[in-house]
Amino acid sequence: MSLVPSRPLAYACLALSMSLVGSYVALSKPLAAAFPVFLLAWLRFGIGGLAMLHWLRKPANEAPLTARTKRLLFLESFLGNFLFSLCMLFGVSLTSAVSAGVIMAAIPATVALLSWIFLRERITARTWTAIACAAAGIGLLAFAKPAHAPAGAEQGSSLAWLGNLLVLGAVVCEASYAVIGKALTGVLGPKRITSLINLWGFALVTPFGVYAALRFDFAAVAPGAWVLLVFYALAASVWTVWLWMTGLKVVPAAQAGVFTAMLPVSAALVGVLVLGESLGAVQMLAFASALAGVVLATAPRRS
Repeated sequence: MSLVPSRPLAYACLALSMSLVGSYVALSKPLAAAFPVFLLAWLRFGIGGLAMLHWLRKPANEAPLTARTKRLLFLESFLGNFLFSLCMLFGVSLTSAVSAGVIMAAIPATVALLSWIFLRERITARTWTAIACAAAGIGLLAFAKPAHAPAGAEQGSSLAWLGNLLVLGAVVCEASYAVIGKALTGVLGPKRITSLINLWGFALVTPFGVYAALRFDFAAVAPGAWVLLVFYALAASVWTVWLWMTGLKVVPAAQAGVFTAMLPVSAALVGVLVLGESLGAVQMLAFASALAGVVLATAPRRS
């Protein structure tokens, strides 16, 4: 039996989920340097699947999966796990981090729009204001990042338009993930959703992962990278998904979308606290704006 969390607990689950996403995105840089992208994704889904094999078992009180539910599970994994990762990783490699950050600021508004179109959720003025605050905070945070010119930037600049398009595709994938997840929580528990979409992700990436594994020297990987890989796999495949689906059981998708503001905020904090980057006044203003959006979205309403 799946317990329904209280609204404050649901808010905490959503915020923690997006904070973990931002954390492992920032910490995955050394992993991307140690493993090919497709191999990294394959190992992530494989480790995550082993950690939650017991979640795959169908509960006694769960109705048989309908054709619609099966389609939604596939789309949730294909868009939210597989395609999102590819669009983001390859998109950021072709465009600047500043451009990618500004485009990602569209996630809350995109979630609200898709939830209005597909779930017929009513978007209140307060939620729209919260979305605007979150988007403004993320936009400020992106503009405040120092512009680095990595090697090969000149060659990549000619394909910046393609990188921006791929990042925009990642925005749509992430927003679709939130909306489809809301539909799934009405028929399945968070643990079942988490395990099933991870299984789909593993199946989708296996041909590419096996191909990459056959050409990879695993002995060259440092022990610390393996520890980081386990954290990445558990955070990306298990913890963040379960927390997000748990929160979505009681929070409308449009309102939950505001919590995506925590993603760049947590990524920046990891950069400051772990990677030694500086934190200036503009970054602090961005944090305040993004968190104001969360407060607006979650504060109790008068009856």
